[in-house]
Amino acid sequence: MKKKLLFRIILSYVIFGLCAFITIAIFTARFNERYLEQSMASNLRKEASLLAEQYASGNYSSSITLDEYEKQLKAVSVYLEGDIYIVDTDGTVMVSSTGYSTTKPLEHFNILDFSNGNYTIGNFYGTYEEEALCVYAPIIKSYLIHGYLIICVPMDYVLGIASDLLDGAYLTLLIIFLLSLLILVIHILFIQRPMRKMVKAAKQYHRGEYNQPVMISRNDEFGYMAATFNYMAQELQTLEDDQRKFVSNISHDFRSPLTSIKGYAQAMADGTIPVEMQDKYLNIIIFETERLEKLTQSLLELNKYGSKGYFLDVSTFDLNDCIKMTVRTFEQISKEKQISFHLILTGDTLYVRADLGRIQQVMQNLIDNAIKFSHNDSSISIETTVRGDKVFISIKDHGIGIPKDSINKIWERFYKTDLSRGKDKKGTGLGLAIVKEIISAHNENINVISTEGVGTEFIFTLPLSANTDVEE
Repeated sequence: MKKKLLFRIILSYVIFGLCAFITIAIFTARFNERYLEQSMASNLRKEASLLAEQYASGNYSSSITLDEYEKQLKAVSVYLEGDIYIVDTDGTVMVSSTGYSTTKPLEHFNILDFSNGNYTIGNFYGTYEEEALCVYAPIIKSYLIHGYLIICVPMDYVLGIASDLLDGAYLTLLIIFLLSLLILVIHILFIQRPMRKMVKAAKQYHRGEYNQPVMISRNDEFGYMAATFNYMAQELQTLEDDQRKFVSNISHDFRSPLTSIKGYAQAMADGTIPVEMQDKYLNIIIFETERLEKLTQSLLELNKYGSKGYFLDVSTFDLNDCIKMTVRTFEQISKEKQISFHLILTGDTLYVRADLGRIQQVMQNLIDNAIKFSHNDSSISIETTVRGDKVFISIKDHGIGIPKDSINKIWERFYKTDLSRGKDKKGTGLGLAIVKEIISAHNENINVISTEGVGTEFIFTLPLSANTDVEE
């Protein structure tokens, strides 16, 4: 079973807490003890120096007796929470705050034991059962050392202060841990839950279920991601609908001519159609075959552009000449329908940068549509206009027009309006889709303006060539 992100976050949180506790228990505790030892030794050293100076100036000048000084030491020891000893250079205790004194030197007394930081930790030469922190200060009179004043504080007292500090550190850690727990809860509520919703939505999209939007209404990154997910679902649903529609349309457009071809071929093969009438039906078969060929070619053409990797052979050419040549190819059919062309071209020459072959294909498709849906004895206008670095090409007819509810659908593959179905016998419904793809491949735009019963105008743009010689 794969570990979930939430489990990993909680596990990381617990590990963080344990590591923080261990760090405080080991490193912080030891640091506090070491710091307190040095700090207390420093403070006691100052007190010892003051008391030693007072003892030297009072006792050796006979201004104060040992009994009186012992009382003073007891009072100071209560304040310092430790014991104070005055020993001579041999280690014999002469007076102390505890009342302890001896005529024998302390066993193994050596003032050099205090040389490391001026303090030592031990039982003060067997005086204590527990360890004590002891500091000393020399008693100096007439530049000679007459003895030492030693202050001892039980280590339990030092460790008690360290323990109190450690408790404060643990309390601080607990507060931080609780605050981080609050952050974790906020993370789960505001981050983990939206993530789960989006993961659930992604799984639904994978199964093809696009009708369940991600319900996250927030003005942050997750809200933006949710809106993106919902937009993606809508687009995928549209794409799936388009695919079904595409398959349905292409199946219909292939099935109809194939049915005709098969029916007429079988009828001629079994003699149902007499020999003298076979030429008529052979022509129908040829017509349907040409329509299938055109449909197949159009599909291949669309597939080139749909891959977004189609190579355009861009060159500089005279757009006016391209339009004139294209119009000449429709001379015969325009005569049959008594349709005239009005060319309103900018200048004698108008150079643009584009793929000449593809732009000819665009012009042929648009002019073919204009002728197909124009009334007999009407006109078609083709106009070019220069605006900035763009050339606007307009192809306008005076035909049946496009219904308002079909304007945005005419670029779809296989789409045919109800008005065009009776006139567009040879059409595949792919012409305008190809036109749209070609213009988009040039990074240009194409638009349509149409009024039902009045006519239709297609306008697309091409980039003006820097070598254009325009005559206004």
